[in-house]
Amino acid sequence: MCGIIAYKGSKNGSEIVLSGLKKLEYRGYDSWGIAIEDKNQFKIIKQTGKISEVKELNLPKQGLALGHTRWATHGKVNENNAHPHKSNNSKIVVVHNGIIENYQEQKEFLIKQGFEFYSETDSEIIPNTIEYHMKRGYSFVEAAKRSLKHLEGQYAIVAMCAESDQLVAIRKEAPLVLGIGENEFFVASDIPAFIDHTKKVIFLEEYDLAIINDKLSIFNFKENLPVNRKITNIEWDAEQAKKGNFDHYLMKEITEQADVISKVVSIPDKNIKEIADEIKNAKGLFFVACGTAAHACINGLYMFSKTAGTPVNFCVASEFRYFKHFLNEKSLVIAISQSGETADTLDAIKIAKLNGAKVISIVNVMGSTVMRESHKTILQGAGPEICVLSTKAYTSQVAILSLIAHALAGELDKGKSKLKELIRYIYYLTSKATREHITQLAERLRYTNHLYLIGRGLQYPTAMEAALKIKEVSYIHAEAYAGGELKHGTIALIEHGTPCIVFTSKETEKEILSNASELKARGAYIIGVGPKNNELFDFYIKVRELEGMNSICQIIPMQILAYQLALLRGCDPDKPRNLAKSVTVK
Repeated sequence: MCGIIAYKGSKNGSEIVLSGLKKLEYRGYDSWGIAIEDKNQFKIIKQTGKISEVKELNLPKQGLALGHTRWATHGKVNENNAHPHKSNNSKIVVVHNGIIENYQEQKEFLIKQGFEFYSETDSEIIPNTIEYHMKRGYSFVEAAKRSLKHLEGQYAIVAMCAESDQLVAIRKEAPLVLGIGENEFFVASDIPAFIDHTKKVIFLEEYDLAIINDKLSIFNFKENLPVNRKITNIEWDAEQAKKGNFDHYLMKEITEQADVISKVVSIPDKNIKEIADEIKNAKGLFFVACGTAAHACINGLYMFSKTAGTPVNFCVASEFRYFKHFLNEKSLVIAISQSGETADTLDAIKIAKLNGAKVISIVNVMGSTVMRESHKTILQGAGPEICVLSTKAYTSQVAILSLIAHALAGELDKGKSKLKELIRYIYYLTSKATREHITQLAERLRYTNHLYLIGRGLQYPTAMEAALKIKEVSYIHAEAYAGGELKHGTIALIEHGTPCIVFTSKETEKEILSNASELKARGAYIIGVGPKNNELFDFYIKVRELEGMNSICQIIPMQILAYQLALLRGCDPDKPRNLAKSVTVK
């Protein structure tokens, strides 16, 4: 949640921070703010709304600046609650991601010391706690260190002091990454914020406190000693994080899925086979993930069962702690996360490790916390995914699980051949003709309030993911069911004209069409998605039969449908209300 960007160097920091915030807006867009150090004082601008709509600001051209784009957790969406927050003496400013769990107690303590508060946030206690320690005679850096003893919870904090010409960046259970340029430094919650300027990064680790002036030093406040962190070169191209000729990131990223599959195919066989061997040696296999990645996991349950004859347990990451009693040193947990910073998934990993289990992750972001906390990792190679809705990352997750399932069956080459064939299908599914056909359906559905989606086998998790895409971006209530389950209660909601999307395949055709017939008899408007048209369908989207890869083929037209619905309903396809890209709070 939320986006942080800070700069220390000789260039125009206000311009760099403003540009970086616009690139981070997918992390939060309720409000934003910028602070620039100018002649030993701060110029602060804060506004509600999206920073992407800001064209120009009259800001000092100084080399020390920080900014924040907010996804509200504590306090309403208004300018007072927007970051940065300043201390009572106005000499310290702070931006913060995460949640300070004991902020009420600390706020009461500071009020007793004479401090006043002007926002409803938990974050405002941080600059005032630093001021409290500076009043006791400590330097800015030492006061920041001592302030951490007062904070319980999770946080990524960047602070600067008007009198010290320094940045302090602190990480505990929330992502924070440093960019290393030529005589300049960047601090951000995500790499796209500064990728135009440098590809050299340092991923701060748990309890790291970075001190940035003319040089960089890192202190780990848990170990209470200085530490060295390696510099990693990021392979992402800055152009990948831009919209290019597309109006929205969502459509751009949908069209990139063929390239993503090509990158999955190029994963070295050795890496896939190593994971397969770990699974063979495990006594108890668990998938954990949240949201879209959870649907990839459910897809994996079917693939592992059918392709490899391997049983898998699945649990959404936020509920995993309630199943920890099954874990031991022979258990294997496979955690999936696009960002690698999902708080609930990290919590599940922690629980797994505490119970002796081995953890393997499938992540998209090099150096992310999930990657560092895992014993082994497969990188998705999907490139930066800027739109809040996950599309190409989901495709890569499903494709990687398919390769692992085929490797377990001793058929890795066969699995790669299927993915290569899939690439041709994806180009067809993202073509202009397909998009225009789906636009016709979007026109039919634009005013609907409810729709239902059904599938069997691999098409059931496909229906779940399709429903999520529609809900996320168009705000239409959409629910997915296994084909046989709809008649166990929910069919009572079907009336004349209720839209129902039915996913078919060669394997499930007979049974799912029977379910479609039940819906049709109650007056439903039936939308068929699959290899063969049928007289039951009022609208049909052709998706060629590709057996185990059907789930990837069939989700793509649903991603396009969600996009078209968002446009027709006046919704922002890249920034849905109430959502943020990385869910870094529990």
